[in-house]
Amino acid sequence: MSKRDDLIAKYASDLKDKCGMTPDMNLLTKVTVGCGPSIYNADASTVSGSDQSELETVKNSFLIKKLGLPNGSDLDQALAFVMDTYGRSNRNKYRAVVYYMLTKHFGKEAVYK
Repeated sequence: MSKRDDLIAKYASDLKDKCGMTPDMNLLTKVTVGCGPSIYNADASTVSGSDQSELETVKNSFLIKKLGLPNGSDLDQALAFVMDTYGRSNRNKYRAVVYYMLTKHFGKEAVYK
């Protein structure tokens, strides 16, 4: 298995074990590929749920630019929901898993087709 395949397996495990979701492996793979080289960097591969500036970056760079969503309070609510689902006490919230959950939450799977 490649390093990326190992990471995708780790992300799928997080979705199952920590989030209680059965991942769509095709979508998870596409979201992971979409994250680019950041998945290989220890700092960039995770999202800090308590760092407001990082959450703003996720909102602006991913939700608004990538998924094409209009800015609004529903984006902040979705981020809070995803952080709660992933577990606020969980230190390693992988960026690909957060992006996957946000994509599913907003029904924007078509962005990755």
